[in-house]
Amino acid sequence: MSISDDSSAVIAKTKELCSAIAEDSTFIALQKQVEAFLNDDAAKLQYQSVHERGEELHNKQHSGIQLGQEEIKEFEDAREALLENDTARLFLEAQQELEGLQRMIGKYVGKTLELGRMPTSEELEGSNGGCCGGGGGGGCGCSH
Repeated sequence: MSISDDSSAVIAKTKELCSAIAEDSTFIALQKQVEAFLNDDAAKLQYQSVHERGEELHNKQHSGIQLGQEEIKEFEDAREALLENDTARLFLEAQQELEGLQRMIGKYVGKTLELGRMPTSEELEGSNGGCCGGGGGGGCGCSH
């Protein structure tokens, strides 16, 4: 039997972890914040507009084009307005929290696979959380 078979002990524990996450009251509250955002067309449009403008400015700057003070101020004003929208702000906070949870779980699993044992807190602190042993890349399908 393979360690990744659906009936292996590792997959059984993984399913337990997934169940614990799905039943956690904080996770459920975060999920509701995400759902509220997804059901608010105005907040989604506002978020999309700020996100696209931010990417546009980033690409412009990355191409060596100097950003004007007016366009920077316009972006900052739009971003501030987005953060004043409770639905969008709570979505962004939920997204950040969920991504942090995903990174932490990835750190634990990645470090365990690297070390062959449960990592200590100190070992986790020293880990940058990338894939394939923390360095990213390496052909492991890492999208970062």
